[in-house]
Amino acid sequence: MVGSVATMSNQDRREPRWPAALALVVASALYVVLPGELIIGPRWLIPGLEVALVITLLIHNANRMDKDEPRWRALAIAVIALINVANVISVILLVRALIYGNPVNGRTLVYSAIAVWLTNAIIFGVWFWELDRGGPGVRGTSRQRWPDFQFPQMANPDTARSGWRPTLPDYLYVGFTNATAFSPTDAMPLSVAAKSLMTAESLVSMVTVVVVAARAVNILK
Repeated sequence: MVGSVATMSNQDRREPRWPAALALVVASALYVVLPGELIIGPRWLIPGLEVALVITLLIHNANRMDKDEPRWRALAIAVIALINVANVISVILLVRALIYGNPVNGRTLVYSAIAVWLTNAIIFGVWFWELDRGGPGVRGTSRQRWPDFQFPQMANPDTARSGWRPTLPDYLYVGFTNATAFSPTDAMPLSVAAKSLMTAESLVSMVTVVVVAARAVNILK
């Protein structure tokens, strides 16, 4: 009986996937609004594939984090990676449009830079959520790994309620602040994987904000 109670407690501490799936759908929607010069293939192809994968994930694993978790986590990582790659390609095409003078006017470039930046912040926030302590399927259980991020509440337990642990909004906040400051401002990365992801996010954000957005403002018509 004690073992059953402990198992239920662990399951209750695991996070559902549907909030992260909703964030991925928002990121896909931002991709759709980009001009045709900044996307690859038909406009519907990448978002359609992303949404199809998200729906599959939600149908089978929206709340049941203990059911075939490695398989569904692999699918979740595939969706995140797909959106991430598509967004990086959009950044490359955005820079190319500036360098070679493709027919994208200044106002469109600014709007596109905003969409790309928002997608970057969202997708890396979800990356952090999926990475930390082995992912949401084991985080909060006896199978969780060492933390990949140190949040202020972890260093100063008196500032948080008893049993506090980070959830998706906390990781999204880390994604937005890192994309803005190009460096950690809230949670400190502890693992090599966390540091690598934050470096990649900062690089994409820097290219978008410093190079693309600043230049686009100068050529507004």
